[in-house]
Amino acid sequence: MYLNLYIEAGEMLHVAEAFIDKNYHPTVICRAYNKALEDAVAVLDKIAMTVDVKDRGSMLGLVKSCIGTKFTSQFGDLIADLAIDATTTVGVEVGQGLREVDIKKYIKVEKVPGGQLEDSKVLKGVMINKDVVAPGKMRRKILNPRIILLDSPLEYKKGENQTNAELLREEDWSVLLKMEEEYIENLCMQILKFKPDLVITEKGLSDLACHYLSKAGVSAIRRLRKTDNNRIAKACGAVIVNRPDELQESDVGTGAGLFEVRKIGDEFFAFIVDCKDPKACTVLLRGASKDLLNEVERNLQDAMSVARNIIKNPKLVPGGGATELTVSAMLKQKSSSIEGIEKHANGENAWTGIDGNTGEITDMKERKIWDSYTVKAQAFKTAIEAACMLLRIDDIVSGIKKKQAPGAGQGPSKPKIEDEGDADNDNLIPE
Repeated sequence: MYLNLYIEAGEMLHVAEAFIDKNYHPTVICRAYNKALEDAVAVLDKIAMTVDVKDRGSMLGLVKSCIGTKFTSQFGDLIADLAIDATTTVGVEVGQGLREVDIKKYIKVEKVPGGQLEDSKVLKGVMINKDVVAPGKMRRKILNPRIILLDSPLEYKKGENQTNAELLREEDWSVLLKMEEEYIENLCMQILKFKPDLVITEKGLSDLACHYLSKAGVSAIRRLRKTDNNRIAKACGAVIVNRPDELQESDVGTGAGLFEVRKIGDEFFAFIVDCKDPKACTVLLRGASKDLLNEVERNLQDAMSVARNIIKNPKLVPGGGATELTVSAMLKQKSSSIEGIEKHANGENAWTGIDGNTGEITDMKERKIWDSYTVKAQAFKTAIEAACMLLRIDDIVSGIKKKQAPGAGQGPSKPKIEDEGDADNDNLIPE
């Protein structure tokens, strides 16, 4: 997309040069470009083809056509399958037949070296690089867990500033310790009355709180990232709570089918999977080395972006330059009665383009070479906006010092006294 954008913006500036030389004002040129943009988008609407996002075969072909030249194409449908599964999972209906797919917030790609690339999969839930707080005392496998998510610490509050306490009697120390214990016990009791199986907090969890929770048969995970906590909430239907005393039954997540801690390689990972209707997921990538996994992740991100664009706006336009040729011909036809490019003059062969592998001029529909409508429309809009922005620049003020001639500026400079005439003739902006 970026290469297309730069070429289009550069060509628009090149064409505008002739009009600038004829003393056309940049505003007039920009107005004409914006009108051309409206016509170009209208042409895109006319030649666009609607696709059924629920048709797995069609989606697979579309994503594969967009990432077919990348490194992972040698592994067949694997990456395309992962991208479609992940984006379909996190898609949310926003009304009027539109779907919102936030791949940055709700899809986590977890790269674990070892195993085969074919072992990679999309989890129906979330996976985090954490173990329970007390592995010997807390359960590592729970079926249909009741999950409570917190972003508050389960430990005694520390003073914001340095706090000094003067104790006059020996009993005062015992009273102070008792107050701390009672505070933590109260916090834990407020949580335990909802009968959770798993408690996850973004903050700290003290040894005493760990004791109370493990004694009640509750597993706990602490110091979780905010982004991971949000994903777990979306996956299991829980609500992140700020204060344990504000907990309600509706805040407890019951959508997960399994909580399990597994050891992969040298690290422990917690899996919250088999969720009923997850709106967040984790893509687990396996591979021989970190370099391989990094390359696969880059390809996967591209594939997910393609899938997201199609799900958000299920329209396609022909690739291989066919769209640009059709738009160019239509604009020429609109601006004058002279016939445009031979193959695209009447817009009848809108699907004729260039196959980049063979160099042949072929039917893009037959070769299944597509472009996303959203991406192509955005490329036109950004190119014209960039060209118009540069055309509107009146002058450039440089902050770079001009090079002095050799020997100039040596020795002490004499102060110059300006008179009234010199001050009036001063150039505020140097040439």
